[in-house]
Amino acid sequence: MREAAHGHGMRIHSSDNCDNFMNKKRLLLFLWCLSAAFSALADEGMWLPSLIGRQVDDMKAKGFRLTAVDIYSVNQASLKDAVVLFGRGCTGELVSPEGLLLTNHHCGYGQIQSHSSLQHDYLTDGFWAMSREEELPNPGLTVSFLVRMEDVTDRVLAGVKDDMDETRRQKKIAANIEREKERALKEYKGQKGYEVSVESLYYGNQYFLFLFRTYGDVRLVGAPPSAIGKFGGDTDNWMWPRHTGDFSVFRIYADADNQPADYSPDNVPYRPRHWFPVSTAGMDEGDFTFVYGCPGSTREYVTSDHVARVMVSNPNKIRMRTERLDIINAAMAADPAVRIKYASKAANIANAWKKWQGESLGLERLGTLGKKRAYEERFARWAAGQPEYAGVLERLRSAYEAGNGASYAADFYTEGIFSIELMSLANYVTVALEAGEMPVVPGLFYKDYEPEIDRQVACALVREFAEHVPAVFMPDGFAEGLAEAGGVEEYVGRLFDRSALADSARLAALTALPRKEAVAALTADPAVEFYAMFADTYRQRISPVLEEADRTLAREYRTYMRGQMEFEPERNFYPDANLTLRVAYGAVEGYNPEDGVRHLPVTTLEGIIAKDNPDIYDYDVPDALRRCYEEKDYGRWAVNVGTEEEPYYTVPVAFLATNHTTGGNSGSPVLNGDGELVGINFDRTWLSTMSDLEFDPAMCRNISVDIRYVLFVIEKIGGAGYLIDEMTLR
Repeated sequence: MREAAHGHGMRIHSSDNCDNFMNKKRLLLFLWCLSAAFSALADEGMWLPSLIGRQVDDMKAKGFRLTAVDIYSVNQASLKDAVVLFGRGCTGELVSPEGLLLTNHHCGYGQIQSHSSLQHDYLTDGFWAMSREEELPNPGLTVSFLVRMEDVTDRVLAGVKDDMDETRRQKKIAANIEREKERALKEYKGQKGYEVSVESLYYGNQYFLFLFRTYGDVRLVGAPPSAIGKFGGDTDNWMWPRHTGDFSVFRIYADADNQPADYSPDNVPYRPRHWFPVSTAGMDEGDFTFVYGCPGSTREYVTSDHVARVMVSNPNKIRMRTERLDIINAAMAADPAVRIKYASKAANIANAWKKWQGESLGLERLGTLGKKRAYEERFARWAAGQPEYAGVLERLRSAYEAGNGASYAADFYTEGIFSIELMSLANYVTVALEAGEMPVVPGLFYKDYEPEIDRQVACALVREFAEHVPAVFMPDGFAEGLAEAGGVEEYVGRLFDRSALADSARLAALTALPRKEAVAALTADPAVEFYAMFADTYRQRISPVLEEADRTLAREYRTYMRGQMEFEPERNFYPDANLTLRVAYGAVEGYNPEDGVRHLPVTTLEGIIAKDNPDIYDYDVPDALRRCYEEKDYGRWAVNVGTEEEPYYTVPVAFLATNHTTGGNSGSPVLNGDGELVGINFDRTWLSTMSDLEFDPAMCRNISVDIRYVLFVIEKIGGAGYLIDEMTLR
């Protein structure tokens, strides 16, 4: 669809000319402010690779020895060609010319778990393919390479006018985006794997197009035992000192022409344009590092009202996840089969659960709410003389206030009712029925499902909902149903006892009935009806309120973002993370978490042995690692931490650096100044988790597993040293 001309025929209205002129003037001013902001250099920030040239002088001053073209190039191989979006929310890196890929253990955890059983407990024992034939396929797992990125702001905002309401504006932008996607894909017509997205930056003031190539044959090659890859479990998660060997190994496969292809035994290892050489020289405090990955989401430029909402939301979400984890962890501890079934689920629940705790503590420690309010007071005084920005903070506050009640209730739907596993199955059945299809019994769901665990979780979450959600946001008849049943346990018990969805055999028998009879029975199933009651209420009473508030927030944040950049032209305005490829740089550095306490930036094998406890699953060090320690059998990965006169050898495990990271950076390559792999990013410190809202250079540290520990485990614990032979060691 071509863009319509201004007016009808050849007539161009003066008001359109004026709108167009003002849009261009405003865009030019915004881009000027953006360019000026790039000159304010600091370790804080997540930078677009195509614009990294503006940062390179500062990077070189801190130890970077390559060029901007080495980091990102379309016309020649560059570092970007060795970085992938792994799955739906992690990063991975290529380390061999034969498609060998490293990422985090927790990023590959779902795949490792899916291949595990009591007979082959790869979670506990680890997994190592000793030949290409033993590498395990993973249906649904993909990796995506960035081919190129392009600023398309002018074309996306073409025809967008100031007098448009937000709905019309977004429709026009959506149409322009679709046209841009078609344009980008046109030259690749008939070729496999190309995908394109257009993403908003700076709250809709800038738009970038990202062209990817996606590969769908990704096989599991190796994973250490969980007592290495997940050492310390939830106790150590987000903490320092850390001793987790958080890595796993995959391989990308392609067809004979190196093109994306569905899994086939005829596929061959992918041949990358670039792979990272591996540095075995190690890192010292103060050494330059940079992280090249796909950070997921940050909100650095929001108002105090957003922070206040987070401070209300986090405790409720934490409490609900605590109840779920208590039930699941108890069941896992009592039964090894349940532990395997629920390992990945528990890890997913626990990750954000602990992150939110650290985030709230960090926001309180920094006084972020007060800082934001003080900043807004200064901005408001400046904006009073700027017609475009006067009143924007008041409009933002009104939008938050209008949505706060629905936002509060939404947490009890998403973290509560919709987190009941039976509800996810009911949703699956509902979607199939609405599409006119007969739902196929999802065997993978029941493979890792225990109805009794889910029943206990449902009791806890339904109780939370009943006690905390205002009546206006509750489904009609819910409170009466609880009272009629005699309480939460009786209410939930009836649901699970009567629903065919709670039992795979009953559901299979039901779906085997004649189609009309099966559809009627499924539609009337108690779990489907229960889900529909809550889903309908959410759609009718919560979504409209949140959507209306979000439309206002989108419009006003667009203005507020421009205003902030004009108000502080020297400030370091990097774009918020949105799961697109970014560069963050800093240095290896410890920190002082509290008065009189200094955290060193490196941990070693000694710390693992000090925590060793055979009675605790997450601290039960594998026998092979104990033997290596007792015999000091470290091979070429030994590092002398003593003196020449009195040497003492160990293996480095993890290190801290000042790189700005967030979720999505899991698995990202950590590189030295020569672009060599020195580690794999896997976490932040607990006191860093507020960096999604405020970055604190004194406290914010990312945690990476030292690549030498990765190589040590592959060779000495996994016995898969042949994998290292594929790599380029320096």
